[in-house]
Formats: sequence, C-alpha cells, structure tokens
Amino acid sequence: MTLPIAETWFATEPMGEGVTHIWEPHVDEFIRCNVWHVRGRDCDMLVDSGLGVANLREGLADLFERPVIAVATHTHYDHIGSMHEFETRLVHPAEARELETGDVFVALRRSDFPPEIFESYDAEGKGPDEELLSALPYEGFDLAMYKIAGAPATRLVEKGDVVDLGDRVFEVIHLPGHSPGGIGLLEKATGILFSGDAIYDGPLLDELPGSDVGDYLKTMEKLKALEVSVVHGGHDPSFGRERLIELAEAYLRSKRG
Repeated sequence: MTLPIAETWFATEPMGEGVTHIWEPHVDEFIRCNVWHVRGRDCDMLVDSGLGVANLREGLADLFERPVIAVATHTHYDHIGSMHEFETRLVHPAEARELETGDVFVALRRSDFPPEIFESYDAEGKGPDEELLSALPYEGFDLAMYKIAGAPATRLVEKGDVVDLGDRVFEVIHLPGHSPGGIGLLEKATGILFSGDAIYDGPLLDELPGSDVGDYLKTMEKLKALEVSVVHGGHDPSFGRERLIELAEAYLRSKRG
C-alpha cells in the first residue's frame, strides 16, 4: 500500500483552563497518543509528546515559543517520540532508562505486534488495519526503520513531587500497573488530572511487558479516591469524575470477579 504525504501532521483543540489538546490525525487510534499542552505564568508544561515521526516543536512552533517542561507519563513509544526536542524532561525513576536510551518496543504495523494484544480492540470494532499510519509525515519515511530517539531525563519525579509553572502546580501521582513508572499529574486547585495510560475511556492494557495487574488494582482504588473535575487521559476523549469512578470500578470487577 502506498501512503500519501500528509500536508500537516498535528491538530490542536483548546480545552479551556489553559489546556490545549494535541494529536496526530494520521495515526491509527490504537497508538494515537493524546498530547497535552498547559499554559503557565513562568513556563508551560507538555504532557507526553506523541510518536515523534514528525517534529512536534517545529510543527506547532507558535505553541512552543516559551520555556516548556516536558513530562513523560510513561515511556511507551507512542508517548515519548518527541521528548528529545525539549530541554527539560521529567520521568519516573522506574522508566528513566527507557527514556534515556530510546530502547523500547516500536511498531507502525499491526503485524509487528503479538496478535492477542488486539483482542479487546477488535471486540469493540476498534482494531487497526495493517499500517498504523494513514499518511507519511514526509517523502521517504520508512515505517520499518522508525526508532525512538534517546532523551535523558533532566529531572526524576516520584509520588508527591510537583511541577511548578509559576501560577499553577501539578502534583505527581504514581500510577503503576499499565507500566511500572506510570504517573499522573493533578492540579488540586482546578481538579484537572492528566492520567497517562493509567486510565482512559477505552480498552486498558495490562498484559504488556512491565504491566502488573496487582499494581493496577491498587492504582484504580487510588484513582477512585481522587477529587477531580476532568481527566485528560493518554488516549480517547476526556471525562469527568463520575466516568472515572465507572471506569475504575469496571476494571476492578473484571479482575476480581
């Protein structure tokens, strides 16, 4: 299959309260990460960075005119592709090596994944086609040669640490289960939670290398107790606290019977 060349790679949508949603329209939903830009007084925050097949900072230059703190909620490849483009990079210690080396599983074709990973997606009619891109970011891009660029963290963050933007403070919450170093970022003043892949409104993956169902169960209990107004997840649409509790309880029931 010959894929066309995309005219533009990124799309954006203002979400209110200084938050901008960034996504890659030509990337299949299965690996289409939600990227979040948060405006602060002294600097801005970037939550995850997408695939990295196109340059995020150059593609959205107007959005990145100010200093940026780039935070990786975890280091699966669809979330860290453009981390190397930013000078300040934060990650949990449990996944610092992956961010530094870029030595993580990568795939832009369905056949490169274990087939069982798509079972829940296929059941919901969301299973991808063979190519996980509907267009190429530039002429000559080779899906088989795609790699993640290493980006050593400039700061390691753990439970209770904060990301301070001057007039806005986000607390780091450790949310393991999907991955060992998964984190969320909670702004208590507004109730905004960036949850990464710990929870989103779609099939949750807990059978990946590094996943731990026991940790995930504890994470779901932790998420249920949070006072949040809106959850901006790593995939799929944002949602409120009522839906957060529904999703967490559904996962708990599915594992506990």
